[in-house]
Amino acid sequence: MRVASELSLAPFRCLSVAIALSAWLVGWAPVPAQAQPTESPVAYRVTFQGTWTTAATPGGLPGSAHFSPLIGATHNDRVTFWQVGGMASAGIEDVAELGQTGTFESEINASDHVGATIEKSIRSGGTVLPVDSEHNAIFQVFDFERPERVEKIVLTASGGPFRTRALDAMASATPAEAVAHPTWSMGDKISVDSATMMNKGLETIEAYHLFPIDARRIEVLVHPQSVVHGLVAYCDGSTLAQFGPPDMRTPIACCLAWPDRLPVALPRLDLAAIGRLTFEAPDPARFPALRLAREALACGGGAATALNAANEIAVRGFLRGDIGFLDIVPVVERTIANVSNGPIASLDRAIESDRHAREVARGLVAAARSGPGRAPRRRMER
Repeated sequence: MRVASELSLAPFRCLSVAIALSAWLVGWAPVPAQAQPTESPVAYRVTFQGTWTTAATPGGLPGSAHFSPLIGATHNDRVTFWQVGGMASAGIEDVAELGQTGTFESEINASDHVGATIEKSIRSGGTVLPVDSEHNAIFQVFDFERPERVEKIVLTASGGPFRTRALDAMASATPAEAVAHPTWSMGDKISVDSATMMNKGLETIEAYHLFPIDARRIEVLVHPQSVVHGLVAYCDGSTLAQFGPPDMRTPIACCLAWPDRLPVALPRLDLAAIGRLTFEAPDPARFPALRLAREALACGGGAATALNAANEIAVRGFLRGDIGFLDIVPVVERTIANVSNGPIASLDRAIESDRHAREVARGLVAAARSGPGRAPRRRMER
């Protein structure tokens, strides 16, 4: 999709060093011109609000263009993420379309600037408020003042529609079955990610960048009722958890009002009515996407970029009936194995890594579609 912005901050000649990116922090509020087909241009108005004072930056203006403490530090003034009437970067598109900032943060970190965006924002007084329900749950019970007291964090997963289906039966799963999520109401792509548990793999990568904790201490736990959204275990044996109904209005309200609380008119959690909460470890044979995501995180470089890009292509191929459900993760894994994984040292390199991974994944999907003896699969029916 082409996304044309109505505001240009390129080349970041902004005098602010304390920018309140309220729209970004709560998921970014896109203002589409009108609903259009996927392939049509869509315009969004994005607004940054900020202030600059000599007190905030002793010694005067920085020597080069400065953006904000949330994003990180000074940027080379040649870096451009979007321009009026032009094509937005993949990160800007994700923010506008999905309210997800991970790709944008990766682009920023890759643009002539080395450093941890989240850590810099905390050191400079900014606060990143995660909207995704699991990360928002962790945020609410994580002790940022004493992170060394945290033993591990746990992201919960519903297990999706195939949690108890026989593995061999999953090979014949249809798109309609894959998007029939038992507890959450989501779009087709995210629902398929839940069915493969690739969503938890991606959330594990996100959690690593959001919270000051080693990747080995980030766990995933299957919780079919989707009532406990995240847990933090501490060194004294205590485990704090955030409970709530499976409704995105709760984490959104948390971010909108933080550090206060905002009254929201939605059904309250009734544990007596629910009666029973269950938990189980994810089956690595049933959900190999979790292993693959952890391997991508450990590899570093462009591996996580390739993981995300290839997954989008593979899921799209499944929804179109080009590949089977159990082909999704193998397409992603083979894509990662067939792309270079050098360091992401520039914005251009990040974009090229994403583009190359998508190209390789498309080739793998096409080969699977036209393979000998390949039976046509049912497309998604709406």
